[in-house]
Amino acid sequence: MAGEATFVALMRALACDPAARGLNDDVAVLDLGDTTLVITHDMMVEGVHWLPGQDAADIAWKLLATNLSDLAAKGAQPLGVLLGYTLGADDARFAAGLHEALDAFGVPLLGGDTVASPGVRSHGLTAIGRATHVPVPSRSGARPGDRVWITGPVGAAMQGFAALRDGTPGVDTRAFRRPQPRLAQGIALAPLASAMMDISDGLLIDAARIGAASGVTLALESAAVPLPATLPADQAAAALRWGDDYELLVTLPADVAPPCPAFAIGMVLADAGAPLWLDGAPPTGPLGYDHDHPPGLTGRNETLADRE
Repeated sequence: MAGEATFVALMRALACDPAARGLNDDVAVLDLGDTTLVITHDMMVEGVHWLPGQDAADIAWKLLATNLSDLAAKGAQPLGVLLGYTLGADDARFAAGLHEALDAFGVPLLGGDTVASPGVRSHGLTAIGRATHVPVPSRSGARPGDRVWITGPVGAAMQGFAALRDGTPGVDTRAFRRPQPRLAQGIALAPLASAMMDISDGLLIDAARIGAASGVTLALESAAVPLPATLPADQAAAALRWGDDYELLVTLPADVAPPCPAFAIGMVLADAGAPLWLDGAPPTGPLGYDHDHPPGLTGRNETLADRE
């Protein structure tokens, strides 16, 4: 296998329309008269993004929620979704979970396609939104002097996944099973953000992506990053890398306060030789989920632009 970076390079050569943003963002941004559409597509694969035997209703919820999270990171209002679905024994449970999620987020199902497969199942979903602010935030606008903010804690999905995998009782697994896209927060932040994205593959790797796209260094302080109160201290470092949190990571000018609850976790510096510093130095080791070298089932949900 050539790997994601090689394939994305091949796709980038084809994605010449300005709406594709050079495949350097989570979404496509398409101007249609006085309306700007924000479009994203994500997939989930059995044994990679969900556990064997996991409730199909939760799988449906997560497929919708993670796509809506990409819209949230652009301050977009969802207009509808298209589903690509691989048939199986749990179709009714999937439909029930999708119905619940569509109702919860006020999003209509507009259509899609179904297939049958004798092998591993996969599902895809395309989410279409309307930009509430133009220009639509990207990864590439962070500037030296900006402050770095996050809308909530990281690590709850990691805890939930481990408990679900191990059958540990008494642990809240909802953050992994049924994430909540930060749609209202994204709409509030979009007019103010210099850069914004959601945290899917891990705080550190996604912060590094903003730094690389913006040509700056994001300097984070690990002690400032919010964590779940129930997270053991020895898991704090892993929580910064695990991902699946779907909080928003945003940079704002230093004199701008976020209009929604958020935590200041660092500063944007001029390019200091690496796109990310942690506690005063470039971090070592893997920064987050790497689809070319996956550590096994992790519950991640990446977009094409993430696979770099």
